[in-house]
Amino acid sequence: MATNILTMTSHNFELDCKKIHDSLGGLSQLIPSLASLTLHERQQLRETYKAVYGEDLISQLQRYDEDDFSSMKFSTLSLWMLCPHDRDAFVAREALQQDETNFKALVEIFVGRKSSHVVLISQAYQKMFRRVLDQDIMNLDSPHPFQKVLMALSASHKAHQVDISHHISKCDARRLYETGEGSLGAIDEAVVLEILSKRSIQQLKLTFLSYKHIYGHDYTKSIKRGNYGQFGKALMVVVKCICNQEHYYAKELYACIKREKGDMGTLARTLVSRADIDMDEIKRVFKEKYEKELGDVICESIPCGDYRDFLVALATRSSTPSNIYNN
Repeated sequence: MATNILTMTSHNFELDCKKIHDSLGGLSQLIPSLASLTLHERQQLRETYKAVYGEDLISQLQRYDEDDFSSMKFSTLSLWMLCPHDRDAFVAREALQQDETNFKALVEIFVGRKSSHVVLISQAYQKMFRRVLDQDIMNLDSPHPFQKVLMALSASHKAHQVDISHHISKCDARRLYETGEGSLGAIDEAVVLEILSKRSIQQLKLTFLSYKHIYGHDYTKSIKRGNYGQFGKALMVVVKCICNQEHYYAKELYACIKREKGDMGTLARTLVSRADIDMDEIKRVFKEKYEKELGDVICESIPCGDYRDFLVALATRSSTPSNIYNN
């Protein structure tokens, strides 16, 4: 880990900005302090930096990309400093522009955000890229079952009711059963997509709990048993992300760290996006499942340096949940 740490203040943002300005290009000593900032403190720091130096802090960070790890470090720092809806808009655009669309990153946005936040993401996306997020998902060159699922989730944020209903959850669970393992034919995708498009994330979570209560097993087991094809794979990701986000992200983090060359993009995106939500719970589940601390696994798997230090700092900070995120 970085040594000779420069401690940032909790009250003098101008002094903090001076420390950052004087350290740009070599932020090793500031990494732990930057990683510990709350969402409000990061926003205040960025505003103060603009007022004092007339430059956007994120633009300044992005100028320093001397090598691959340095570039990734500052890219991750930039994501960390962005306001949440701008960050999600950036992540969505990046996911759509990859050679193989990163559908998981898009699912995580639509499942893990309040409807009011999804509206802000769409507005930020249009402002930043002069494009419409829903249209970009719908108009991908290579059609994919994930498109249908994502469009349904997007519609759910526009149409659902705030209150959740146990009666509706039981009715929807029965409909899922009747079009899935309770049917002799192939799954009726239209029924599943209708339910996804008309229910809130919390309502869907209750539906999957009702399914287990009524039929004695998780809906994911029904998906595994059925011949759902690529649509089933897409649906599985969504259901797992809805039902138990802490387990979902713990598994994703372990998988991306342990891949042959490591999936640094997924690792960084997940740490940054969950740090203000449920990182403490994710770390608890991670340790239960893999009998190691998340920070230790990162240290074992990534070459030492500033970038690793920043990821470890994010992984070991205490969560400071913000109610703008979760449904």
